[in-house]
Amino acid sequence: MKVASNLMVKIPVLRYDDHVTKARSVLRDDVFRELYVVDEKNRLMGYLDISDVLRVVDTKSNVTIKGFVREAARVTRDTPLTEVARAIMDAYTNSAAVVDEDGVLLGGVLFSELFPVLISRRNIPGRVGDVMTREPITCAPEDPIHKIYSLIVSSGFIAFPVVQKDEVIGIISRRDLLRAGNVRISVKNQADTTVDRVMTTPVVSVTPDDQVATAARLMVDHDISILPVIDERKRIVGVIDRHDVSSCLIP
Repeated sequence: MKVASNLMVKIPVLRYDDHVTKARSVLRDDVFRELYVVDEKNRLMGYLDISDVLRVVDTKSNVTIKGFVREAARVTRDTPLTEVARAIMDAYTNSAAVVDEDGVLLGGVLFSELFPVLISRRNIPGRVGDVMTREPITCAPEDPIHKIYSLIVSSGFIAFPVVQKDEVIGIISRRDLLRAGNVRISVKNQADTTVDRVMTTPVVSVTPDDQVATAARLMVDHDISILPVIDERKRIVGVIDRHDVSSCLIP
């Protein structure tokens, strides 16, 4: 059986006195959604999430990360992958920190890397409609970025479907906002930059009657973490993400 060390990767680390701007730079340019925070002996103190980084819009802010550190999911090198997945789901994070017996950080297991392994091991039961999140928050292409910015920071959701005339035409995520260089200025100044300028297209979607296994495969094939769920009239009725899929495999 594979264990955490089989998928462990190096994840950038921060210290309490590092500035949020440093964290934002790393998260914008890399694949990570979370960064670990360690003390002077490299012992794990917690993690910093993309949503927390988005709270600070000033590009020259002196705000440190100290007030944004959260409790991380922790596992050891020998933790079976199913237990790693459980730890990630319990903490509702996108990674699990791998530590030794003294709490020293060794690396991390990314949910994006663990997910394909999980779904390849067994049949995934159920329909999308049984596990999706219903009545999702959506936005319009003409909505100003500062509105979506506020929604992401306050809700903690990773992405919002973009809907025009009842049809999903795009997805806007935390990473879309982070990567768009002029967005922070737009947010700070309440400018009129709109969602359609930074959203991701085209949209990959599923229906409520599709199998959860189908949704899982689409997530892996397209390297995305969330799918809009649409009905026969192309209207959005929900969303499904990696955590929803994993709940079918790990009770």
